[in-house]
Amino acid sequence: MTGRQSRSRAVAVTGIGIVTSLGAGREENWRQLAAGRSGIRRIARFDTAGLRTTIGGCVDGLGLESPSAAPFISLAMARAVAAEAIGQAGIGEPGRFPGGLFVAAPPLEHEWPQRMRLAERAPGDRSRRTYADLFTAAGQDSGDLHYDFCNGMIADRLADELGTEGSPITANTACASGATAIQLGVESIRRGATAALAVGTDGSLQVEALIRFSLLAALSTANAVPEQAAKPFAKNRDGFVMAEGAAALVLEDAESATARGAEIIGYVLGCGEAADNFHRTRSNPSGDSIVQSMERAIADAGLAPADIAYINAHGTGTPENDKMEALGVHRLFGQHAERLAISANKSMIGHTLTAAGAVEASFTLLALRDGLLPPTINHVLADPAIGLDVVPNQARRAAAEFALSNSFGFGGQNASLVFGATPGG
Repeated sequence: MTGRQSRSRAVAVTGIGIVTSLGAGREENWRQLAAGRSGIRRIARFDTAGLRTTIGGCVDGLGLESPSAAPFISLAMARAVAAEAIGQAGIGEPGRFPGGLFVAAPPLEHEWPQRMRLAERAPGDRSRRTYADLFTAAGQDSGDLHYDFCNGMIADRLADELGTEGSPITANTACASGATAIQLGVESIRRGATAALAVGTDGSLQVEALIRFSLLAALSTANAVPEQAAKPFAKNRDGFVMAEGAAALVLEDAESATARGAEIIGYVLGCGEAADNFHRTRSNPSGDSIVQSMERAIADAGLAPADIAYINAHGTGTPENDKMEALGVHRLFGQHAERLAISANKSMIGHTLTAAGAVEASFTLLALRDGLLPPTINHVLADPAIGLDVVPNQARRAAAEFALSNSFGFGGQNASLVFGATPGG
């Protein structure tokens, strides 16, 4: 899609639902984020003894048994944010949403409690059981060990409950997944749909996930003061803080939304993506795909880099990721990079993984709506190698018309979105 095509069918956002470690609800999350509050705390849901990282952005109070598995936490959050977003948009009828469903969700797999149950039910000698035996046991299960751990389960259940149109889509492009879900919704409207529901959700803050990311040396180990652990773009950053969260956006054809008198929060103007296929977890040192992702989103919106006033950065707090994002910004924006305001939501809510693109897109829209740029907290030691205005520690009043939100995933799966306070030219 070119920028000219995207502007001919503007996509409005008429509802947003958010759940993060800061709390439940769009306005509560926005109030806490704008105030520079942190949702990072010591993990109490499960035993962290022996783990290198014992902190995270937990979402509790979902009415689930504790401890609960990632699929159930992810589904509960998705239900909550979808209901909030649809309620705000005032669109459709109960059980009948007039558009498609696009969900970003973590890849689901049996966790150790479920694996032990499968082992108990599998046929044959326990010492000689194969994966085939475990799959047989899962297939014969009453449902909780089979359907509940299918990758499309969350979208499938939401589609049934919300009455969305067409086949529900589950996207997983690593940490760019939430942005990808929004992009798919935008593309459906550009192709003739009047509405779409984009959801990003991730409840993967579990023991196994913490261990895996620790083995990659990706997590912060600054456990002593949890709220100060996430330090995107700071010189003393030491890794990201794993977190849970979800966001849902009701997307509509702008003309249709206006005609029915809907309140428009903002507009999705451009989408861009690029993959570099350099390494399973690392970005290409050239930064080419990061530049291409941003460049394509801006071009898709029919804008020039100099039109962007604010970037909601991917900003994980890992030494390499932040360096690569800064490099990409400098390469694309040139001297304009010095005038860009940039902030990293992960300093307060942690990294919500597959949900991050949707959660941070929502905050970007609210920043444009209110003319208020959220801070990057814990920015005490500036990194001279970054060389960007990262809105340190306190929110900033600034009227911005166009903003960019970046989501860069493992394996070089990158997505960028351009938002506008207006539908553009």
